Amino acid sequence: MSKIGHRHEAAYPAAGHPVCEHAACAPRRRFVTSLAALGGAALLPAGATRAQAPGAGRIDFHHHFFSPEWVKLVATKHAAKPVLGFDQFKTWSVAKDIEAMDKGNVEKAFLSVTQPGVWFGNVEETRRAARELNEYAARLKSDHKGRFGHFAVLPLPDVEGSLREIEYAFDTLKADGVGILSSYDDVWLGDKSFAPVWNELNRRKAIVYTHATAPGCCSWDFQPGILPTIVELSSDLARAMVSIVHNGVAKQTPDVRYLWSHGGGSIWAQRFITGVTAEALAQPAPPDSRLHHFRRFFYDTAAAADGIHIGILKMIVPTSQIVFGSDYPWGDPARIAGGLQTSGLTPQELQAVYRDNAFRLMPELRG
Repeated sequence: MSKIGHRHEAAYPAAGHPVCEHAACAPRRRFVTSLAALGGAALLPAGATRAQAPGAGRIDFHHHFFSPEWVKLVATKHAAKPVLGFDQFKTWSVAKDIEAMDKGNVEKAFLSVTQPGVWFGNVEETRRAARELNEYAARLKSDHKGRFGHFAVLPLPDVEGSLREIEYAFDTLKADGVGILSSYDDVWLGDKSFAPVWNELNRRKAIVYTHATAPGCCSWDFQPGILPTIVELSSDLARAMVSIVHNGVAKQTPDVRYLWSHGGGSIWAQRFITGVTAEALAQPAPPDSRLHHFRRFFYDTAAAADGIHIGILKMIVPTSQIVFGSDYPWGDPARIAGGLQTSGLTPQELQAVYRDNAFRLMPELRG
């Protein structure tokens, strides 16, 4: 963490001060003050969207977006070392996204950025990238009323920058939560260095959506022909969950609403929870136990929409903690829904996963 230990003031003003007073920042001020008035023509061709009937569709909590500027940044990294998913980054568009939502009966999707995120080792670059992505997502949310929510990108592992971005994202852009990765430079989320960020997120009673990434040790080299998505993403998500619970972060942040990607990844195959009998699973978990926290967390259905993964989730956590997630553009909302239809969920449980549980996670959705 030493590489980010120094203060870098250029990308951010002091907390509570205007975002920027320099003449060069006028475009950003105009963006912030006119956000609600922005038209959709610049982002989506006329006629390319079809509104869902309010209150009818699925709510997708695992849905990715990619701004053109971020794609350009990642392209420079990809030229030096392959970046997982780069082909999908290049071909994503708002029009195709909304078309997939409509075909999959998705009323609203919460936008987040997947791995590799914005951290490539340079603090200033990371702060700029996070800010640009968040403003782009806020524009999408404004231009397509009711169709998108926004989990703000944080410039982790830069703690100071992340605190500034939390303030800007929630207070100015009105983000719905934050979206982070399971680890940064092989430092996992429960690390004590991140404590100020967790304290602030707990104060704000924030939704924290965590997406799996691959650790530096094993991102490409585990086995020839085996992509990181097959083993490492699920394993790293488990590492993050263990670090959050084992290091006491979960206990210290009772007001954070935790949402984990991919059904919790491989946490259920680990030996972090052992010795729990079938009888014990039928009872409330002891306070502050590992099982208590895992049952308190929420999980999305991306890469988990089948009888095996849903069966495991239902055995350990209440169905009330499972929410719909498609992993678009890698996962198609309609296909994920099809998998859930044959996963063993009852019609009532399907309705809860598709929509009703979203209001448990996010009561403010009721408006």
